[in-house]
Amino acid sequence: MAYFAAVLARTSGGWDVSETELDDVETLTDLADLAREAAQDDDSVLIFIEQEDAWFAVLRVDGEEDPRIFVSDGAAAARSSYGSILTDELLDRGADDFDELDRLVDLDEDAEADAEDSDDEDSATGHGGVPIGPLGDPELLADFGLAADGLRELSGEGALPGDALGEIAEAIGCGEVLEAVR
Repeated sequence: MAYFAAVLARTSGGWDVSETELDDVETLTDLADLAREAAQDDDSVLIFIEQEDAWFAVLRVDGEEDPRIFVSDGAAAARSSYGSILTDELLDRGADDFDELDRLVDLDEDAEADAEDSDDEDSATGHGGVPIGPLGDPELLADFGLAADGLRELSGEGALPGDALGEIAEAIGCGEVLEAVR
């Protein structure tokens, strides 16, 4: 499966971006370490991952804080090796946190109603019971100018993950530098 991955490091002069390989990434810690290596001081670092227009993810690392993650389609990402690292982390945070996913990512009313009305437990979940649709923290880019609603909109049905990453980069002020490595 073809992946695109880029590391975007926030600096005093703007954003530095580099395409990166994920061959040595086996855990979320590996991914966070990759981000921290690119950081200047404790500035924010983002990792954009996209797989063949099936899903995208944004990972944000601020200093030594726990990484924040947003995945455009949890079920699609769970079917890939790098995506499953992220979805497993999001779902392994505990049952109480899993119950709070509705707060983090609002299911549209039709999907929520379908999930409640269905006798089939898997109707709102995909691979390995991972929820279909956005998963994680849609607020992770709010302080860069991209509100949660905007990020969710880029994850909606019919959205192309490759295009979404470009739009995210434009919204946070690094569209040209991301385009240079694509």
